Amino acid sequence: MEAASSDMALNADYGQALALVRAKSVDDVVATMRFAYDHALPVVPQGAMTGINGGANAIDGCILLSVRAMDRVLDIDATNHTVTVEPGIINADLKKTLAEQNLAYPPDPGSMAISSIGGNIATNAGGLCCVKYGVTRDYVREIKVVLPDGTLTRLGRKTAKGVAGLDLCSLFVGSEGTLGVIVEATLEVIALPPEPLTAVATFPTEHEAAATVSAYMATGLRPSLLEFLDGITINLLNNFGDFGLDDSVGAMLIMQSDAPTAASDVERFTEIAEENGALDVAFSDNTADNEALIATRRCVQPANELYARSHGGGQLIEDICIPRSAMPEFFDGLAEIRKETHTTIAVVAHAGDGNTHPSIFYDAKDPQSRAHAEEAFEQILDLGLRLGGTITGEHGIGSVKARWLTKELDEGSRRLHREIKNAVDPLGIANPGKMLGAL
Repeated sequence: MEAASSDMALNADYGQALALVRAKSVDDVVATMRFAYDHALPVVPQGAMTGINGGANAIDGCILLSVRAMDRVLDIDATNHTVTVEPGIINADLKKTLAEQNLAYPPDPGSMAISSIGGNIATNAGGLCCVKYGVTRDYVREIKVVLPDGTLTRLGRKTAKGVAGLDLCSLFVGSEGTLGVIVEATLEVIALPPEPLTAVATFPTEHEAAATVSAYMATGLRPSLLEFLDGITINLLNNFGDFGLDDSVGAMLIMQSDAPTAASDVERFTEIAEENGALDVAFSDNTADNEALIATRRCVQPANELYARSHGGGQLIEDICIPRSAMPEFFDGLAEIRKETHTTIAVVAHAGDGNTHPSIFYDAKDPQSRAHAEEAFEQILDLGLRLGGTITGEHGIGSVKARWLTKELDEGSRRLHREIKNAVDPLGIANPGKMLGAL
């Protein structure tokens, strides 16, 4: 139970669980929730445990309810472009299965090789390609949920359209286990996209790269991927593997287009990058090169973890989403935060969406270093809100950001959240203290 009591958040507290249930079927989940409801016991739903905000962490006296073993593909409907799965299936495994039938499930969080679809739904995960293809909520047609009292219910519909009743399915997407436990999901899939063209641009500073993103997206063009890496991240990647990236630059953008107009899209990107001070722009239509570049991008978190382990072990990962037009100002503000807090902060971003992921490193054994990191964490959240953004674009709230949710939501919204939670979970047993806990 100790091993199952915390997710990947390094700075989130966890309590002493009463029991761990490894569910293998819907009936197991129903029985567990009915028992918990009858005895007023808190339940913490869990999947692959890859969250970084403490959303799956144990609280004192709770039942940990893992659905990780429920990992089957139940149905692939190629005619209607849907797939029905259990919540424990890993995102990358689902993609591999679908690719065999020339189908694709677009949401692709950076953790897709280790995160589960149930967890992706619980946090409304996005990923590298959501700039064109959208986030998890856009692909959830129907879910089966076990409510806190043990009731099994179906929300949404399998059809392409449907407005019968309120959109309760979307309400549960991103609810982080605070309203019930997802035990099955029917997801929309698409035809496997064509191979993209890839462009890479490097810049002297973060500001120029951010300005390029803002200007390019303002044209109305929709790349299938537009990722940002700052100079610190590039250095950490080169230290992690033999990637050969130019670590003398301040930032790099990776852009892909799989549209019929890909060649002209890349040409326009090149023009805008050069207008904004790009040091170098190159493009490739070689599949192997493209895949290698994206694989390098997906190595950012392992590279960060390697650096953290050799520099005191501490890492706080942010998830601030801001308007694209505010990105240059965000990076200017981030530079000031680095100076003021004396912290090392590396940044990657799903730049086409304005979704930034600053990683704050610190020495976990040094109280002053930890205090500086926590101050930087708070200042980045505040900066994001001041620029009209949100405190989370895809990682969720969990316990780490619960009190910050009260700052983002106004009183009317907070009241609605409280009333919905109380209506669905009158005993307050569904993942208490997480996300909605401070409202």
